[in-house]
Amino acid sequence: MKIALVTDAWAPQVNGVVTTLVELVRHLGAGGHEVRVLQPGLFRTRPCPGYPGIDLAIAPKRRLAQMLDEFRPDAIHLATEGPLGWAGRAYCLERRLAFTTAFHTKFPEILHAATRVPVSWGYALMRLFHRPSAGVMGPTRSVLAMLERRGLRNLRAWTHGVDTGLFAYADRPRDYEGLTDLPRPVSLFVGRVSYEKNIGAFLEADLPGTKVVCGVGPVEASLKARYPQVHWIGLLARPELARLYAAADVFVFPSHADTFGLVMVEAMACGTPVAAFPVDGPLEVLERKLDDGSRSLGGVMDLDLARAARRALDVPRSEARHRAGDFSWEHATQLFESFLVPARPHAWPAGATVEIVTQPSSSG
Repeated sequence: MKIALVTDAWAPQVNGVVTTLVELVRHLGAGGHEVRVLQPGLFRTRPCPGYPGIDLAIAPKRRLAQMLDEFRPDAIHLATEGPLGWAGRAYCLERRLAFTTAFHTKFPEILHAATRVPVSWGYALMRLFHRPSAGVMGPTRSVLAMLERRGLRNLRAWTHGVDTGLFAYADRPRDYEGLTDLPRPVSLFVGRVSYEKNIGAFLEADLPGTKVVCGVGPVEASLKARYPQVHWIGLLARPELARLYAAADVFVFPSHADTFGLVMVEAMACGTPVAAFPVDGPLEVLERKLDDGSRSLGGVMDLDLARAARRALDVPRSEARHRAGDFSWEHATQLFESFLVPARPHAWPAGATVEIVTQPSSSG
């Protein structure tokens, strides 16, 4: 099958959406599909206001249409609601082609956190974007329920995975250069240092030992100045990130805005239990074992984040790893394939060799 994946999120961006899409494309290719990734690196770009490191395509509609006309995909998936996503939507509607979409990020909440634009305005735009979609893929049951309440339809329950080979299990916290002499326990945050991540809840929490932040973002400088006692690491390559996860005693996930929180599963794969608020992503990742919600699997959820982190220190690392094993890219890819729809009313051909386009063509 020839699949066009239109996305505003792709390397060199570093975030959970990019990780998800890269793994998805890799597994689709392994399954014999021909995948064309239409991403910002193929277009003229400019930095996203307020988000250095994230580039957006400038007026991509005509160039994107040329690429899609040349490729003539059997299925079209619009992964994001940025300039490329809107251009892909216009292309499909003009040619009466069916397509699917995904809801990866709570942009209305992010926009509100950064600019105070009302959240309701953002979801009005989301409804408009996703209304023609033949299937809106969302990563958690609670997010899908929220989207339904917000008026979105044709929802599909999708999930994500983790590479348990890369993120290898450690039955006890490992040594990591730069952390060896720091007081234990080590509480770790990994993610974009941005408005919507609620990092302040982690940095303000009364926790023993050392707090470590791995990531960069628009509020990094101000937080570094305000919390000099925190150990700031910056960006790491994924193999190095796996070593850092394995060195932590607890992974703290303070976000209320993430739709899933892939970093939680990566930490758990390394054996590091998670502390989080009982919100969308954690409620999916840290499956509750008892009806009263008093016990989670692989970590602890609590409205008091510091209490969750202290309790998570008692969660067996083997349990965290076991729960991470429930999330596989193979299963996520199978679900994705099942939700795709024919762009045109004809039979899909058999799978072909994979072609992943990630560099600009000579014509710009």
